[in-house]
Amino acid sequence: MKDTPGWASPGSAPSDGQEPGASGPAEPTDRPGATEPADQPGPDPQGPGANWSKEQPPPGQWSAPTGSASPGQTPPPPPPGPGWGGRPPGGPNGPGGYGGYGPQGGWGGGWSGAWGGPPPAAKPGVIPLRPLGVGEILDGAVSTMRTYWRTVLGISLTVAVVTEIVVILLQGLVLNDTATSETLNDPSASLSEITRAFTDAMVGLGVVSLITLIGQVVATAMLTTVTSRAVLGKSVTAGEAWRDARPQVLRLFGLIFLLLVIAVGIVFGGTLPGILVALSGSGGLGGALAVLGGLGAGVVALWLMIRFSLASPALMLEKQGITKSMSRSVKLVRGSWWRVFGIQLLATVIANIVASIVVIPFTLIAAAFSGDGIVGFFNGASSGLGWTFLIISGIGSVIGSMVTFPITAGVTVLLYIDQRIRREALDLDLARAAGLQGYGTETGSGS
Repeated sequence: MKDTPGWASPGSAPSDGQEPGASGPAEPTDRPGATEPADQPGPDPQGPGANWSKEQPPPGQWSAPTGSASPGQTPPPPPPGPGWGGRPPGGPNGPGGYGGYGPQGGWGGGWSGAWGGPPPAAKPGVIPLRPLGVGEILDGAVSTMRTYWRTVLGISLTVAVVTEIVVILLQGLVLNDTATSETLNDPSASLSEITRAFTDAMVGLGVVSLITLIGQVVATAMLTTVTSRAVLGKSVTAGEAWRDARPQVLRLFGLIFLLLVIAVGIVFGGTLPGILVALSGSGGLGGALAVLGGLGAGVVALWLMIRFSLASPALMLEKQGITKSMSRSVKLVRGSWWRVFGIQLLATVIANIVASIVVIPFTLIAAAFSGDGIVGFFNGASSGLGWTFLIISGIGSVIGSMVTFPITAGVTVLLYIDQRIRREALDLDLARAAGLQGYGTETGSGS
């Protein structure tokens, strides 16, 4: 155990030789063989201590009789002072702060008699400054959205509206190819026609996904700044968030693009042997080999993406380069892969469920107002995506993005902060940045 102020046991001398935060007389020690302070009364030779029985119960399971001990015998310690029966005076950052351990060598020893456990950590913003649980990370992301809703929803709404307008225009003017959908739904179409239609559909999906990704990157960059300030209990406007994030946005694009290239390259490399076998004439064997290789490569890609999942906040908050932020993410995730994966998966599922509750009704309403109705929409008999369908469904997508952007970005940033608290005692720097006086000397670090 580190013998530093805030971690030393009450009654033992800290590293600087003084009791941290002591404002009154020192507590007498209860360790065997320890010397009493000079201002305590000595043994009374006239007391009744000589009449005590020679056989006594084990120490710590009996109450000392009143009176003084016999000569040469150490008297029992006096009752605990006011710092042991309740909250110490001055709060977590005042004299006798909450950071010390109890007399039994653990958190429960000094505090369990009064209120059952260690005092709460300092919480200047949306999270306490200590290692976080899963619920606290999710709650911190939601609390950021709720407390600073003007900034968070303003950023999310602006980015989602601009992104969706571009997507609607592309789908309505460029990508709305009726022949492609008819070919894919035609069971008598030739293989070449199906291949051409499938390629066109994938190109359209890729363009839409790229536009959506650009919006997500911009929103994540700005919301990272908002969440990091919310941890300190400080607000930030959308303009301030953009000015802080703008120098790193191009690097963030480069990071996201590099991660996509890595993931796609790994999956393509896993399926390539099966594709080559299929092209050589063994279609069934090649297909099976491609599926197995793709699954294995997908697992490897997922493993790498989780290891790099904290690179985005590292790049934005530490002002790092692309490769340096990736190495920082690997260092922070090392030994916690399953925890980081589980929290991010849970956050993604929750965000998508909430977004689907909004998007699905708008999609059904849009289908009802389209020319073929809901039945034609579900049967795939639609003659194309009309403007009515695109606009109504786009409104639902905007509302859904206003939920998914803050949750996913907030959870990623808080995971990054949590890992740095656990590994690098970032809570000390955060406490000083939040203006908590004496946090590093009277409250133990959460690392």
